[in-house]
Amino acid sequence: MEDSNKAVKLLMTWDIVPGREQEYFEFVVREFVPGMQRIGITPTEAWYTTFGKRPQILTGGVTETMKDMQEALTTDEWLRLREQLMEFVMNFNLKVVDARGGFQM
Repeated sequence: MEDSNKAVKLLMTWDIVPGREQEYFEFVVREFVPGMQRIGITPTEAWYTTFGKRPQILTGGVTETMKDMQEALTTDEWLRLREQLMEFVMNFNLKVVDARGGFQM
């Protein structure tokens, strides 16, 4: 049985649409990260792949419980942020996992 009081991590991966890099980075810094914080997801990392056949971006954020994550991901704010992000990215994937220390995929 899942421990609902355990911290969980939202892991997201995507590739930036070619030619939209500048707009993408401005959106992430000005809108996406602050928006995640407003809905209760604490950003933990962002990785940028420069070589190989992997998603270009891997990013994560945590909440204290699965219930907190579920509530955050059903807010109008999250839906708006995700829709805006889709203007700049492709091959978007997300999953929620138990939070552990260090790099997670």
